[in-house]
Amino acid sequence: MQGWRNAPRASICPLMNDLTPLPRPERQRKPDWIRVKAPTSAGFAATRELMRSKSLTTVCEEAACPNIGECWSKKHATVMILGDTCTRACAFCNVKTGMPRAVDPMEPNNVADAAAQMGLQHIVVTSVDRDDLPDGGAKQFVKVIEAIRKSNPTTTIEILTPDFRNKHEAAVEMIVAARPDVYNHNLETVPRLYPTIRPGARYYASIRLLETVKKLDPSIFTKSGIMLGLGEQRLEVHQVMDDMRSADIDFLTMGQYLQPTPRHAKVEEFVPPAGFQAYGAIARAKGFLLVASSPLTRSSYHAGDDFAKMREARAAKLAKAAVTA
Repeated sequence: MQGWRNAPRASICPLMNDLTPLPRPERQRKPDWIRVKAPTSAGFAATRELMRSKSLTTVCEEAACPNIGECWSKKHATVMILGDTCTRACAFCNVKTGMPRAVDPMEPNNVADAAAQMGLQHIVVTSVDRDDLPDGGAKQFVKVIEAIRKSNPTTTIEILTPDFRNKHEAAVEMIVAARPDVYNHNLETVPRLYPTIRPGARYYASIRLLETVKKLDPSIFTKSGIMLGLGEQRLEVHQVMDDMRSADIDFLTMGQYLQPTPRHAKVEEFVPPAGFQAYGAIARAKGFLLVASSPLTRSSYHAGDDFAKMREARAAKLAKAAVTA
């Protein structure tokens, strides 16, 4: 009888285990330094309405950017061309995956019209991956750049392109010939994590893409960014910085990865602001023209202001070189 009294409850009545609720997995709580207010301003509503009226997609919405309220209230938006469906399935990205629709021939003019109506001095244009297209979507980037130049000649243009897998040289040549002011392509994370976080891409192919831009036209500013909090190690981040500098990348952005849904890669660490400041200091010491490093930093966050700073930094660097020559 003693054995019976000490027996686990499940062995006495197995059904009791079935009735006991299973523990719920703990939800990751965001620290105070990356919490933002819900967007409610009139400027936000106006920007959303304009995007809808022009049948335009924005990465701000599709990627669930935490800065959307601030940016849209100031009538800043990052337009995402080539549709809203990506041919890749990266573990960090909230953009839907599937078979994309046909390319919209009106999209370039719609982007240019939106830029004019918003009075943009600087516009950021990105896209989904379009592995289904022979050129990866490069021609559409060119058409968008040309349309903006035609209707908004003083607007500076920043593009954030995919890697144009297996066709990057021809694609980059085509886009560089259209002369955007800034060419951005994000590395996203450290090489070790590519198989799980960015399985459809190749780290060194992305480095070569950005290197190609500089070789074709050194006057175009190049930019790239990574997310922190995915399980990367400090020295791995330093190595990415060195790889970027070897490709002569001008501008580095670093921000906190935030898990869009439970299906996506989980956050391994919430890097505190002091950690971002330390990374930023190291990056500046390595020679980048500009570094943006904070939990809420994103590729196109404050892009217009940053472009002005980058031009000033280049002018100062050239002036210093002329004096010492």
